Amino acid sequence: MIREEEVYKIGMITRTHGVRGEVAMQFTDDVWDRVEADYLFLRLDGLLVPFFLEEWRFRSDTTALLKFDGVDDANAASGIVGAEVLFPKALTPEDVDEEELTWQHFTGFEVWQLGPDADAGKARLLGTVDCVQDQTANVLLEIATPQGGSILIPAHEDFVLNADHQLRHLYVDVPDELLTLNDS
Repeated sequence: MIREEEVYKIGMITRTHGVRGEVAMQFTDDVWDRVEADYLFLRLDGLLVPFFLEEWRFRSDTTALLKFDGVDDANAASGIVGAEVLFPKALTPEDVDEEELTWQHFTGFEVWQLGPDADAGKARLLGTVDCVQDQTANVLLEIATPQGGSILIPAHEDFVLNADHQLRHLYVDVPDELLTLNDS
């Protein structure tokens, strides 16, 4: 049985599509396509359930149509609408071509604050990237903090020091003034 810490969220089943059991998935990471995964996990009634992929195709940059084994009609498909879609960390590729990634890829990554000369052992957890606000020229990472709040940090190469795609960690060096803007 897979444990929660062994998977990460890559999307959500949003609706049924047609009568053959296809569903639409809104995704933040297309990792299942890059590694040609055979299965994904869906969170159903709090349990992580593996679903094997028959086929899929991209509808847009953030939407894919999926067909799972055993989900053969619209009624069966409607039973998984609203489910979170998760991917096993063990299948995440170690060698990621960062030049092909968008900031959306980092949704779900833990964000760790480092100083410019610090090592990972002295990192401070800021939170998890909840969403990427890219509607303006200045892209922002919205970080859900462990205390239940949120902070915004600029998604900029000057602040991002390193990314560990296997661990799904983003190491940043952001001035404290930016981190405490919402505190006043």
